[in-house]
Amino acid sequence: MASSSFLPEEDITCPICFDIFMDPLVLKCSHSFCKTCLLKHWEEKGYRECPVCRRNTTEDPTCNRTLKNLCESFSKHRIQRPAAESEALCRLHGDKLKLFCLNDEEPICLICQTSEKHENHKLRPIQEAALKYKEKLITALRPLQDKLEDFNKNKQKSDQTAELIKNQAQNTERQIRAEFEKLRQFLRDEEAARIAALREEEEQKSRAMKKRIEKMKREISSLSDTIRAIEQEMKAEDISFLQNYKTTNRWYVNSQCKGADPEMMSGGCIDVAKHLENLKYRVWEKMLEIVHYTPVTLDPNSKGSHLILSADLSSVTCSEDRQHTCDFTDTISTSLWVLGSEGFISGTHCWEVEVGDNPTWALGVNEHLPGLGVREGEMWVMALTEGVYTASSTTGKLKLKLSVRGKLEKVRVHLDWDRGKLTFSDPSNNTCVHSFKHRFTEKLIPLFFIGSDCVPLRICPVNISVTVG
Repeated sequence: MASSSFLPEEDITCPICFDIFMDPLVLKCSHSFCKTCLLKHWEEKGYRECPVCRRNTTEDPTCNRTLKNLCESFSKHRIQRPAAESEALCRLHGDKLKLFCLNDEEPICLICQTSEKHENHKLRPIQEAALKYKEKLITALRPLQDKLEDFNKNKQKSDQTAELIKNQAQNTERQIRAEFEKLRQFLRDEEAARIAALREEEEQKSRAMKKRIEKMKREISSLSDTIRAIEQEMKAEDISFLQNYKTTNRWYVNSQCKGADPEMMSGGCIDVAKHLENLKYRVWEKMLEIVHYTPVTLDPNSKGSHLILSADLSSVTCSEDRQHTCDFTDTISTSLWVLGSEGFISGTHCWEVEVGDNPTWALGVNEHLPGLGVREGEMWVMALTEGVYTASSTTGKLKLKLSVRGKLEKVRVHLDWDRGKLTFSDPSNNTCVHSFKHRFTEKLIPLFFIGSDCVPLRICPVNISVTVG
């Protein structure tokens, strides 16, 4: 044998493993086997025999060096084949792979089909098996593709949320800076006004003191002249002194009558106490004139897509491109709802809402259940729809038509969580419009609905009073 390229591949394959010989051993009967396969076969049988001709042998097998060299040469030749060719041909027999063994799940050639290894195995044509397994993989891929699609959607939403977080932070920072600038401007103006008042008092009292000093200078000059004249007269001879005594005495008397005692005039100093008395407190007290407190703050993260909130989060308006005039209790989009930023789980709470001429609105509270949306929890609301005032509760699906005199401009919402009472009233005359009674067990969040861009719903600020005990 000159070269393995002229040797059929089946002549260099082990009859036991049907693979190219590894360390081939030859028996006395001339049959060759892989060393590992032959020793394993003898171990399983418990005695020595040829796996092909079944002849017993007592002699040790010898190494078939010629066959070993051929196998090594064939293996090198097979490795050097093009990848496409090696994939399309049987690595044992070199024939095209035309069948697929379903038991072993591997493609085989027609020669492999007749081997003992694939005896009684289910076989299918390559194209048929490939189609079947592709369909199987397609079915298996669908859940993964759906999951990938969900991940992509969630990633897109996460990207949008990340961008929203960035924009919210920037906008909120601008508003914070603007609000603090208003406070700083107020303090600057107040500082300037108080310093101006101090300067005015300083100027007034400085002018008065200057006049006082000028007058005193004149008095001092006059008195000095009188004193010098009297002293001069006193130095004269006695006769001369006595002759002029009446005149000298008259100067003295006149100086005593005209001259006032040198006392500081009252109120001449700066009223320091007036300017510094409880300065911080007085400024803070005056600051209450520009500071407004609303008992409920709207939550921008809960607002519907068709609502617009004011910069201070105290009023809500419906955008012009979306009007809603049907009953708010219908199954509608939450794009017209907005919640308060804080909920209540105890105590008494009250807030007033200016509804004005808005034709469609609803006010109340929503039961907050963790993980559920605004429409999931129980609601207790008062609403105006098409000129009719109603009170509705999702508990027991209650809906009542209310009798209201005139038109409500404002609505007061009073929640007594501990006693389980929610009251809607007209603050203009303190008239109760409707009350709900229910044993509350969950956090309640103020809820607002608006279906028209006529006028906004505005949470009214409360008066802040400062009492010093």
